[in-house]
Amino acid sequence: MYKILIVEDEPDMRLGLKDNLEFEEYEVDVAENGRVGYEKIINNKYDLVLMDVMMPEMSGFEVCKQIRKDGINVPIILLTAKGEEIDKVRGLELGADDYITKPFSLRELLARVKAVLRRAPDSIGQNGLKSSKAQIGLLAIDFSTFVASSKNKPVQMSHKEFELLHYLWDKRNTVVTRDDLLNKIWGYEESPTTRTVDNFIVRLRQKIEKDPERPHIIITVHGIGYKLIEGK
Repeated sequence: MYKILIVEDEPDMRLGLKDNLEFEEYEVDVAENGRVGYEKIINNKYDLVLMDVMMPEMSGFEVCKQIRKDGINVPIILLTAKGEEIDKVRGLELGADDYITKPFSLRELLARVKAVLRRAPDSIGQNGLKSSKAQIGLLAIDFSTFVASSKNKPVQMSHKEFELLHYLWDKRNTVVTRDDLLNKIWGYEESPTTRTVDNFIVRLRQKIEKDPERPHIIITVHGIGYKLIEGK
């Protein structure tokens, strides 16, 4: 049974999410603010965190940034009342795996939850990726254990970054469209825009390229998508 933590300061929203997820047979824990949520995350093992952005004590952005800094790669879906693209981009840059804008339908929420859980680290080994190691630019990476390093120093990456990079590596030297990446990595009908893919590519380039502004490993194929070049 998957264990989900809900970090939400609005009591009605928190209870409603808890009831609906338990009805779907998830094990659910709750936290009433960012500080409590952060403490629960570092002291417990969760399969997924649903977290509001605007909260007292610590914002969802702050919690996300801190747990990634602590090396915790639990998948995170941010819940935000703001629809501005800058907020969504900021959340992704801080290590969130997805976001959903309030108000949202229960159907959409459950689709997002199922998609992220389906792609969680434990599922990758089941899909034939065990013992999958590679040197990609500056990054030495083991896709089976979700461990990455550069110059013998650990590099923190979200599981979505691992999966995106693995897919590009698996399709190396082949052009992959943005729509294909959305379907394969995010995997639900109401997927984010292609801008989401672009933002994740920027983050990957910062980790693997010697000069992220002039990439030679993950190159842009204008109007189509991206290609990962082997041997660069």
